Amino acid sequence: MLFAAGFSAGLVDSIAGGGGIISVPVLLNFGLPPQLALGTNKFQSSFGSVAASWRYARRGLVELRACRLGILLTLTGALLGAWVVQHIESQVLEKAIPVLLTVLVVYLVFQPQIGLEDRPARLGPGVFYTVFGLGLGFYDGFFGPGTGSFWAIAFVLLCGHNLARATAHTKVMNATSNLASLALFATAGLVHLGAGLAMAAGQVAGAHLGAGLVVRKGARFVRPAFLVMAGLTILRLLWINLARPS
Repeated sequence: MLFAAGFSAGLVDSIAGGGGIISVPVLLNFGLPPQLALGTNKFQSSFGSVAASWRYARRGLVELRACRLGILLTLTGALLGAWVVQHIESQVLEKAIPVLLTVLVVYLVFQPQIGLEDRPARLGPGVFYTVFGLGLGFYDGFFGPGTGSFWAIAFVLLCGHNLARATAHTKVMNATSNLASLALFATAGLVHLGAGLAMAAGQVAGAHLGAGLVVRKGARFVRPAFLVMAGLTILRLLWINLARPS
């Protein structure tokens, strides 16, 4: 069951993000305490994001050398966010993020041509990665849900990427922040290796398949999957907010 959950999460995450919607509830349902479930999730998802990034790079959708600044700044932001979250409550973000994600999804729905083709970039890589590498890296380390959606939209709107290229670049940044957060969870002993390795094997297989589908089918395949997963992330966050006792 853990392998199947990892496969499903890796497949979905490599195409449109949001694999945590599948993997985190599965780990919690297996009886892992929340902190251990989150650390184990970072462990298994790191395998999938690295596998997807590697396949995208081999197929030419992303050039890893050109992402070095983004990787460095995302790593810095993620480590800072993971440290800060240990000292500050994240409940404010749980209420604000569904609203922001909803705005982005509605915008894409009413702009059907956005993300289907490459467009001229609005920001240079230095400014883009300084703002979003540090900002979204921090957000992923601090809170996390919807990070892939925000990265993909940023690459589309500000770097001019189509959604297939945006997905590939998003996976590289996700892999960076996943590994940074994993390092802190692992040093605190918050990774269940048995569950994590079972899901990681599924993650690699699912990510390999999902990245292959994106490479073959392109942006028109990614767009509906992206909208569905962003919508499910919104619903999950709203459910968490409504279910929490006041």
